[in-house]
Amino acid sequence: MPTPAAVCLLLAGIALPAARAQSAFEVASVKQTPPSSLGFTKLSQPGELRFTATNVTLELLTELAFGVEDRQIQNAPGWMVTDHYDVVAKPEGDKPLTLAAMRPLLQRLLAERFQLATHRDTKECSGFALEIARGGPKLTPAKARATPGQNLILRGGIQGQNVPVSWLASMLARPTGHPVVDRTGIQGNYDFNLKFAPDTTEPSPDNSTLPSLFTALKEQLGLQLKPQKVPLEILVIDHAEKIPTGN
Repeated sequence: MPTPAAVCLLLAGIALPAARAQSAFEVASVKQTPPSSLGFTKLSQPGELRFTATNVTLELLTELAFGVEDRQIQNAPGWMVTDHYDVVAKPEGDKPLTLAAMRPLLQRLLAERFQLATHRDTKECSGFALEIARGGPKLTPAKARATPGQNLILRGGIQGQNVPVSWLASMLARPTGHPVVDRTGIQGNYDFNLKFAPDTTEPSPDNSTLPSLFTALKEQLGLQLKPQKVPLEILVIDHAEKIPTGN
């Protein structure tokens, strides 16, 4: 299974030095993980000089390539979540590979090696609207010299620097388990350091001192989550081949 930190860092979109736009990886190897090597999933982090993924499913690679979560993927064959692969891919040059630069390269790689074909759609589903709570928002304006970055989803917290409220709404989808849309109408960028009790059965010293996510939003940020039907963008799998080609 992927480590929580690895997946959260990738999905949170940490801002790193920009890389030159490219259309494809310069060289890439995509192979099925040998049965003797099955184990923990390992992912390179944005900012490294190449993209590596060990013992990953095609579903996870698709999530990374298209910026979606597993609940947003539909019509995927069963093997996409059970079979595992090893990927090593190097872009041109020696500049750090940001998340934004990596995604189109990975999309093309999956299309070439797995013949992955997809299309996007939207459906209504149960979720939350992020709204202003009674008493008004309690937000910290972004520091004048702050730059986007250090944006993390942590166990029991969400940290964001120089980001809009819409970013916070998108991050809240992970701890709530449902899509969240921003309906606050608040403009501008802010610094967030939201702390809440992890929703887990594992023992944690934080559980006795930190409030629930819903309470933390009201007390710390002056915001609230209201259950309602919200639009969810989905990625429909039209075709995929189980055996990668072209190494």
